[in-house]
Amino acid sequence: METLRFQVVGEAFKKKPLEVKAPDERPAKYFGSKVFNREKMYKYLPKDVYEKMVEVMDNGARLERDIADAVAEGMKQWAIENGVTHYTHWFQPLTEGTAEKHDSFIEHDGKGGMVEEFTGKLLVQQEPDASSFPSGGIRSTFEARGYSAWDPTSPVFIMDDTLCIPTVFISYSGESLDYKAPLLRALHAVSVAATEVCHYFDPTVKKVTSNLGWEQEYFLVDEGLYAARPDLLLTGRTLMGHESAKNQQMEDHYFGSIPERVASFMRDLEIQALELGIPCKTRHNEVAPNQFELAPVYEDTNLAVDHNMLLMVVMKRVARKHGFRVLLHEKPFAGINGSGKHNNWSLSTDNGVLLHAPGKTPEQNLRFAVFIVETLMGVYRHNGLLKASIMSASNAHRLGANEAPPAIISSFLGKQLSELLDHIEKADKEDILVMDGKQGMKMDIPEIPELLIDNTDRNRTSPFAFTGNRFEFRAVGSEANCASAMIALNSAVAEALTDFKKRVDARVEEIGNQYEGTDHRAMFHAIIDVLREDIKVCKPIRFDGNGYSEEWVHEAERRGLDVERSCPRIFERYLDADSISMFEKLGVMTKKELEARNEVKWETYTKKIQIEARVLGDLTVNHVIPVATRYQSVLLKNVERMATVFSADKVRQLSARNLQLIEELAERSSTLEHQVEELVNARKLANKIVNTYEKAIAYHDTVASKFDAIRYQIDKLELIIDDSLWPLPKYRELLFIR
Repeated sequence: METLRFQVVGEAFKKKPLEVKAPDERPAKYFGSKVFNREKMYKYLPKDVYEKMVEVMDNGARLERDIADAVAEGMKQWAIENGVTHYTHWFQPLTEGTAEKHDSFIEHDGKGGMVEEFTGKLLVQQEPDASSFPSGGIRSTFEARGYSAWDPTSPVFIMDDTLCIPTVFISYSGESLDYKAPLLRALHAVSVAATEVCHYFDPTVKKVTSNLGWEQEYFLVDEGLYAARPDLLLTGRTLMGHESAKNQQMEDHYFGSIPERVASFMRDLEIQALELGIPCKTRHNEVAPNQFELAPVYEDTNLAVDHNMLLMVVMKRVARKHGFRVLLHEKPFAGINGSGKHNNWSLSTDNGVLLHAPGKTPEQNLRFAVFIVETLMGVYRHNGLLKASIMSASNAHRLGANEAPPAIISSFLGKQLSELLDHIEKADKEDILVMDGKQGMKMDIPEIPELLIDNTDRNRTSPFAFTGNRFEFRAVGSEANCASAMIALNSAVAEALTDFKKRVDARVEEIGNQYEGTDHRAMFHAIIDVLREDIKVCKPIRFDGNGYSEEWVHEAERRGLDVERSCPRIFERYLDADSISMFEKLGVMTKKELEARNEVKWETYTKKIQIEARVLGDLTVNHVIPVATRYQSVLLKNVERMATVFSADKVRQLSARNLQLIEELAERSSTLEHQVEELVNARKLANKIVNTYEKAIAYHDTVASKFDAIRYQIDKLELIIDDSLWPLPKYRELLFIR
C-alpha cells in the first residue's frame, strides 16, 4: 500500500505542463466560433427568416413552423461545415447537472441509401425518456414520456461532433422537470414588473433584463492523488484528513503567481470557453491552496446560467487532459476556505440604464432608490426562501466557515447608501421632494452619484451585498446551478415591484386631487410615500456588521429572519404559503411543481449523506483500523525485541513512548469500531422511514451528525501512525501542486 501511495504522489509531482496550441487569431477573432450566434444566423438564414428570429429572441414573438424549418436547415448547413454529425437537446434536469441524448442527422433516402436531415420539428421538440430523471413524484417510473423544447434565446453551440440545442424539459402533463423553464418564467415576471415601475420615470422603456455575472471558484487536484482517495472519488470531498502544517494561514496563495501547470490548464480552458461564446474575463489564485477562480463578463441571466453549466462540463474535460481533477464541491477540504459561486445580479433597461446604479438627475436617483428598496423588500419577505435556493448538503459545510457568508440572509449596503435610505425614511416628505413647475423635481438628498465609486469597504460576511451598481449574492455554492438562486431572487423582486406599483397607483388616486395641474406631482409624492413605508418594513434585512458573530444569530432571530441551519428543514421554505402564493401569482411554478422539487431536494440530500456514510464506514473499517492494527503490531514487536536485549526496567524506560502509542492506537481503534457500528445502525433505522422529508431529517440529525466524531479519531490516528503505512494521500500532498 505504501509503495503505491508514494508512487502515485511521486508521479503527480513530476507532471509537466501540457503544451496548449492557441488559435492563430486573437480571442476576439475566434470568440463564438462554435456558436450559432446572430452573425452566423445572418449568414446562413434568409433575410426574412433572420428578422423573424430576431423578433422571437428579443421580443418573444411566436416561432412559426415554417420559420423553424428554415432555421434548422441553416443550422444543419453550418454544423456540417464544422464537422458535426449529431445533434442533441441539451437541458438541465433536477440532477444539478446537464443532460443530452445524441442523434445523428442520417435518415433513409428511400432508395437504399442515407441522407442527412434536420427539420424544424427535430429542432423545436424532442421526446427524451423522462422516467430516470428526478421528478418528485410528478411522473411514475413506468410513465416515461417527457418533452424537451428549444429555447431560442440561448444560442445553439457545437461540442466535438455534436450540435447542442439548449432546451427546457417538461413532463407529459406539462410540469417543468428542469431549471430553465421556471427561470425563463421568473425572468419574464421581473421584466414585466420592473418595466411598469420604470414607466413612472421613463415611459419609453420596453423591456427590463436581469443580468448575471458569476464567479466560479474551484479546486484542482493531481489526478493520481485523486484516484488514491476513495472519498474524493465518490463524494467530491475528503471525509478525513488532518490539516496540513501549512495551508492558507500565510495568505500567500491569494492572487499569487499561477503555477505553470495550472496556467497551461487555464489557457486551454479559456480558449475552449471563448470558442463556445463564454466571455471569460478574470482568472486568479483564490485564498486556499490549489483553489482558483474564473469569472466572465456579465450577460443576460438565462444565457449566463447556460454558460456556467457548460463551463463546468468543459472545465472537467480540460482538467483531465492536464493531469488534474476539478473539485467543485463547496467544501472539499476541512480547515480551509470552501468554494462559492458569487452571483452578481442587476437589472437594466432596453435603453441601457442600470437600475441599481445612481443617476445624475433627481428623477434618476429616485428610481435608483426605488429599485434598491424593492429589491430589499423581496429579499426580506423571502429571506428563508432565498436561503433554501442556495442550500444543499455540500454548501451546508461551507456557509459560515472561513470567508463564506453565514446561513442567515441579510444585506450589506454600506454607510452612504444606508444613510440615504435613513434620510428618505426620517426626513419630512416636503423636505425630501420639492416640485419645480409642472415637470421638474428637486430632491434634498446628498449627491448619490458618488456611489458609483466604491464608497465603503466590502463585507465578506454578507450573503447579499450591494457593490456599487449591483447586488452580489455570495451564498451560492460552487457546484450549484445558478438558476436555483436566480429563480427565487428574480421572483421575489418581481413580486415586490408588482406590489409597489399597485400601492403607488392607489396612492396617486387617493392624493391626486390635492395637487393642481397634471398628476405628475401626485405620482412622485405617492412614490415617496410608498418608498418610505417599504424602507421601514425591510429594515431588518439590512446588516453591515460581522455576520460570523454569535450576537448576530440572536439579533437576526429577534428581527424575524430565518436562522434555521438544518438543510432539509430549510428546504421547507419552498412550501411556505407566501412562497407558493408568489410563485403561482407570477406563473413561475405551481404548488404541485414546488412539492415535487422539494421531494427531489430531500431525496438528493438523503442520498448524498447515505453515500458519505457508506464511504466513511468503509474507509474506517477497511483502511484506517487495519493500518492502526498493523502499526500497533510493529510497535509491539519492537518492545518484544528490546526485551531480549535490555532489562525489564530499561525496557519500560526505553519503550514508554511505544507503549503509550500502543495503548492510544488500541483505544482509538476500539472507539472507531463502536462509532462506525452506531453510524451503520443509524443509517439502517433511517432507511426504514418511508416519508421522504422525515428520512432526510433523520439522515441529518442521526447520521450526518456522527461524521465529525469519527473523523476526529481518524485524524488523530493519521498524526501518530508511521507515515509510510498511511494508505491515503494527505492534505500536504493534495493541496500543493508541483
